[in-house]
Amino acid sequence: MVDAGTGRPMRADARRSYDRILKAADAAIARDGATTSLEEIARNAGVGSATLHRHFPSRRALLNAVFHDRIEGICAQAHRLIDAPDAGVALIDWLGELCRYSAKTRGLAPALLQWAGDDRPLVQDSSCHSMLHDAGDRLLRRAREAGQVRPEVSIDDLLTLVNAISLVTEANSAAIVVDDEADRLFAIAVEGIRPATN
Repeated sequence: MVDAGTGRPMRADARRSYDRILKAADAAIARDGATTSLEEIARNAGVGSATLHRHFPSRRALLNAVFHDRIEGICAQAHRLIDAPDAGVALIDWLGELCRYSAKTRGLAPALLQWAGDDRPLVQDSSCHSMLHDAGDRLLRRAREAGQVRPEVSIDDLLTLVNAISLVTEANSAAIVVDDEADRLFAIAVEGIRPATN
């Protein structure tokens, strides 16, 4: 791993600090959401605030690091579905999985939507958002070409719907209820993206 400040490989002690910060951030975000206190994360990681900011210069950088591997897995699923025989079903399956995952992963949906400390919307600049956007857009284009999605529907529309459903259901602590509620709302939203039939 490369040190963000120097561009050189990270020393072993710096790597341990980095890993402790990520672990503490993951736990704090799961408990309190994306606006959790950075000072508390540093304290729980056993490092000073300066060390946290040396590794993660902004809240955006920390959130991207916490969610990166999870988002990468969701995007890998989109890549596996790109050659599925039914492009519409592939897109809906992927969006449904993203919706359920986001609803159960406290802090993910707000992290993709909230403003960061540098006054730019995270949804515009986040590498996690970019990965989701690119992966989902390929599935959407295929479904649109097959006539299974309305032509004016964009990947931004779909990610906004998924985030909205996730935000509504995230507060519910019972996982089975979150899944049921996310699935129900997602099924309603999906009807709106299909082409009208006469």
